[in-house]
Amino acid sequence: MFKLIESHPLVPNMHWTTVEAPEVARSIQPGQFVIIRAEEGGERIPLTAADWNRELGTISIAFMVIGHTTHLLSTLKVGTEIPTVVGPLGNQIEIDQFGTVLLVGGCYGVGTIYPIARALKEKGNRVVCVVEARSAHLFYREEKLREVADQVIYITRDGTRGFRGHVAKNLPAIIESLEWRPDQIIVNGCNFLMKRSCDASRSLNIKTLVCLNTIMIDGTGMCGVCRVTVADKMKFACVDGPYFDGHQVNWDELAQRRQMYLREETASVRSSEAEDIPERGK
Repeated sequence: MFKLIESHPLVPNMHWTTVEAPEVARSIQPGQFVIIRAEEGGERIPLTAADWNRELGTISIAFMVIGHTTHLLSTLKVGTEIPTVVGPLGNQIEIDQFGTVLLVGGCYGVGTIYPIARALKEKGNRVVCVVEARSAHLFYREEKLREVADQVIYITRDGTRGFRGHVAKNLPAIIESLEWRPDQIIVNGCNFLMKRSCDASRSLNIKTLVCLNTIMIDGTGMCGVCRVTVADKMKFACVDGPYFDGHQVNWDELAQRRQMYLREETASVRSSEAEDIPERGK
């Protein structure tokens, strides 16, 4: 069992949880993820690590409350023990001295780009973080990003902070405004954000890596449900990724696969809210 030592909302519909998992914390690297079960017999969900403390043996995750399991996980109190934290899974993202790296994050991606930005900065890169949200009040952990980034740029769809609109509209102008042209772009967030970012960066001829969000069960390549097509070849997001060249991803196929269980996920979270899941732990 794995004890929750921190659990609180970040902004509406986004939650932060820290759990004791010494073996995972000891070896996890930037870009890797864990699979969690919030209850015995529950579903296994993949969540990218947003931070960790090797000395304390803890890992932290920032996640969107969207389905039954994330809803349940967000209701658990500090001190509660959950049955499963498996990891680290996936391949760590390559960290080297590239020059200037631009990281784009939206929703949970705002949290998960932090350890990558930290590692890139430690390697001597110039790091620019671009974070997107519907409105300014939905940004979180800004101070942590400022600690490791040379510059933090904001995009809000309603124009309440920084650039107005979406990444696709603003990315060329943002890159044009930078003192140094990015040598690489890394995007974390929903598939829509990643696809639109790749659409914008393709014409700029800048390598763009994306962290693919796929349906996943075991995270070790055994179930095969996380398969994606990259450069016309079948890949498993869990063992071949989760990071891939976004310009070579078949985004239409990925979108279709992601929508397969949308109706069931929606019904599941509505059922969870209706049941008013009892709090476990104190």
